[in-house]
Amino acid sequence: MATVIEALTKLLTAEEFLRLPENGQRRQLVQGVVLVMNMPGFRHGEVCSRIDRKVGNFVEERDLGRTVSNDSGIITGRNPDTVRGADVAYYSYRRVAKGDSPVGYAGVAPEIVFEVVSPYNDRTEIALKTGEYLRAGVNVVCVIDPQFQTVNLHYPDRPSATLRGEDSLTFAELPGFQVAASKLFV
Repeated sequence: MATVIEALTKLLTAEEFLRLPENGQRRQLVQGVVLVMNMPGFRHGEVCSRIDRKVGNFVEERDLGRTVSNDSGIITGRNPDTVRGADVAYYSYRRVAKGDSPVGYAGVAPEIVFEVVSPYNDRTEIALKTGEYLRAGVNVVCVIDPQFQTVNLHYPDRPSATLRGEDSLTFAELPGFQVAASKLFV
């Protein structure tokens, strides 16, 4: 769960937030206010790593684009600005051109965002983040829940879907990618 770390007299922009000195805390910017996030724990990190390896290896082997992890910032709103940190995200070369990686934020939304639910996440907060990602232009948000071993897929233009067990996780954005939902969990 996020908590406000300080009262600001002025709301921050995404660019000001990016320039804040590193202080060892996980932070996000929500409507111009800096929020501190709990460290999510071992299982969360392990599931994120597994997702990044499966998706990242597939993307790299086919030279389709880039994957980012580790709460890489995604601007989901402006005036006031919001910068969220996705656990894992996929950007095709259509959205972020091949070559040098952007310094700072990409400036565009990724095609796919993966959010792994940690034991400390508030379900309302996850739903709000999912909506922000979709409004920002993300094609699909995958909410992975290790506790219930489900993958919930959220789209901007069609109903959500829930996968579990041997249900296949596939993406129109990644032709040929396929993994059983259960393979994302440890």
